[in-house]
Amino acid sequence: MNKLNRRQFLEGSISLATGFYGASLVSAAEGAAVKRRIERLGLQLYTMRKEMEDDFEGTLARVAELGYSEVEFAGYFDLTPIQVRKVLDTNGLVSPAAHIPWQAVRDDLDFEIERALVLGQKNIVIPYLAPSERTESHYKQLIETLNLAGESCKKAGLRIGYHNHDFEFQSIKGVVAYDLILEETEDSLVDFELDLYWIAHAGVDPIPYFEKYPGRFTMLHVKDRATDGNMVAVGNGEINFQSIFTRAELAGVKHYFVEHDNPTDAFTSVSDSYRALSTMTF
Repeated sequence: MNKLNRRQFLEGSISLATGFYGASLVSAAEGAAVKRRIERLGLQLYTMRKEMEDDFEGTLARVAELGYSEVEFAGYFDLTPIQVRKVLDTNGLVSPAAHIPWQAVRDDLDFEIERALVLGQKNIVIPYLAPSERTESHYKQLIETLNLAGESCKKAGLRIGYHNHDFEFQSIKGVVAYDLILEETEDSLVDFELDLYWIAHAGVDPIPYFEKYPGRFTMLHVKDRATDGNMVAVGNGEINFQSIFTRAELAGVKHYFVEHDNPTDAFTSVSDSYRALSTMTF
């Protein structure tokens, strides 16, 4: 999939036809289908990292009060797995997944698996590559890590996954890096967590990915993009989530995590996103 010219993308390309930014062109069959909602809405806690550092327990309590039922961790702030699990249980939260740096997966996967099992998690997700790691050789190393870690995770009843930004949609020697990762990782071992803001920011339509790789995308990061390119709370931007969710669910997505990388006010941002998503049908 080639990177699309943003003007074409917004003014009449495939993305408009599938309703990514524009009006959703729903088939008659889909139109007749029963409308669905997200049953369990999650939050990626990277959004709340400052608040979590100041008050771990209080922040998770407020997240639960807002209505979120799932959380994806991005750091544990020196708490033990048992301490974290106690906070989750106290607030009626579950944690299906966590972001674990690539280096940690390589250095001590056994520990990460043990912690995930204590927390009741099913997914360990590598979230990011540093700028120096965005080379052909590093992508091949990443693919090797994902496949090897996938074997170990599978034995423990877990799944390894990868989360994108926008840089993966750039080509290296004529091949889109994201496509390379998808093609060369084992579909029986490696899942993908698609970040909807970052794929939009790259100028790429997610729908063909769902269609080409059914079952590979089990998690979404739900975050909106304004016309000026800024990240905003869900409902304040231009992404047509209803159209994406309809196709994502058919493709096997199970978890929807709200996120904002750098909100001015984290609680206001996640509250606004929750309101928009909790009433959204697709």
